[in-house]
Amino acid sequence: MQYYLAVDIGASSGRHMIGWVENGAIHLQEMYRFENGLHEKNGHMCWDTDHLFASIVEGMKACKAAGMVPATMGIDTWAVDFVLLDEQNRLIGDAVGYRDARTEGMDRQVEQTISFEALYERTGIQKQPFNTIYQLAAVNKADLQKAKRFLMIPEYFNYLLTGKAVNEYTNATSTALVNARTKTWDGELLDALGLPRVLFGPLAMPGTPVGALLPAIREQVGFDCTVVLPATHDTGSAFLAVPARDDRAVTISSGTWSLLGVELQQPVTTPQSAACNFTNEGGYNYRYRYLKNIMGLWMIQSIRRELGKQYSFAQLEAMAQEARDFASRVDVNDNAFLAPASMIDAVKDACTRTGQPAPQTVGELMQCVYQSLAECYARAVKELAALTGRDFTAIHIVGGGSKDDTLNRLTAQKTGLPVIAGPTEGTALGNLMVQMIAGGDFADLAAARRAVANSFELKTYEG
Repeated sequence: MQYYLAVDIGASSGRHMIGWVENGAIHLQEMYRFENGLHEKNGHMCWDTDHLFASIVEGMKACKAAGMVPATMGIDTWAVDFVLLDEQNRLIGDAVGYRDARTEGMDRQVEQTISFEALYERTGIQKQPFNTIYQLAAVNKADLQKAKRFLMIPEYFNYLLTGKAVNEYTNATSTALVNARTKTWDGELLDALGLPRVLFGPLAMPGTPVGALLPAIREQVGFDCTVVLPATHDTGSAFLAVPARDDRAVTISSGTWSLLGVELQQPVTTPQSAACNFTNEGGYNYRYRYLKNIMGLWMIQSIRRELGKQYSFAQLEAMAQEARDFASRVDVNDNAFLAPASMIDAVKDACTRTGQPAPQTVGELMQCVYQSLAECYARAVKELAALTGRDFTAIHIVGGGSKDDTLNRLTAQKTGLPVIAGPTEGTALGNLMVQMIAGGDFADLAAARRAVANSFELKTYEG
């Protein structure tokens, strides 16, 4: 029996999960957890990559201390954010986060070179103000001229561990710089935007070994292992953990964002798809995750933080139930909810702006958000059915949000479809599944998914 390590880093926290296969079942154990978040630096909202990397190393030490030394490890994070390295492979500038305001107006600047319609037809990636293509448009030109390498956040951590700079396919597609049909960087697009091709390395697939640990890292953590690429985009990993039996089930990867969609063999880049703002993100073995980004639990998390974390998530759910008659709704995908100074005020303002009563209590606030999220899910499922020509029979919810009983129940009610919730550790599990396939514990993804269905408790909510 061999151990595998998933380092799964989200926008608010990260964790180290050890996984192993025993008697055909997948087992997980959390080894280490650490905080994450944006902080202001040099006038921008940035990620503290030094803190994050130090936390990665500390978690590896915890594995050694527990006697659970991994044969391989893989890192996944959120998408779109990146760093630039100079010719000495030193960091240029800060790791600015996607919620920073630097991308304001950058979509219009890019559209002077290529229209969104033409961009979507090439890349299949939905328009979001924080897409990497718009972030790069906001980068200081002097920094861009000094740059010799572009690495996304998990790729940068892989480099710090191994000394190898490798770009990974699933995360690269989120940049809106990868051609949806050739499945590699779109050289013509890079040239048109003035982005040097030399920055962007060949795209490696999940399951590819990056390399062994550097000697200095081995000395710190007390062991060596091979760093392997999972689907380094956390949504790409989460979708792998869905124990779906056929292609008639919708998946929602539920966390800070809710990513709602299906797996396809070919991208959908029609004008109708662009108008509905669905995206074609690259997945494991060149699958496409055809999905819509929905603001997700970010709104609930932000409200809880703003209230000083005096209420648990369970208490907030109970308060929402007590205010079940409150009828105001908001468009959860409004950019007003992306990074407001006050999420509570943003929800109230949206209600007032649309001629509805603003919530006056915490319960009314939560009822508004919960109902709005579930109704957005229902609209997206209808759009998905129309765009793919499929009739859906169920919804699978994976990730931390699968524990949210209220949202699961409302989603079943609004969509009229049964909701199957779990596994909770979807992202880390998908990361581990790729390693387990590469390590020979499973023959292929289908075998790994069968093991997921038999290894974890799932809860069904009837529509």
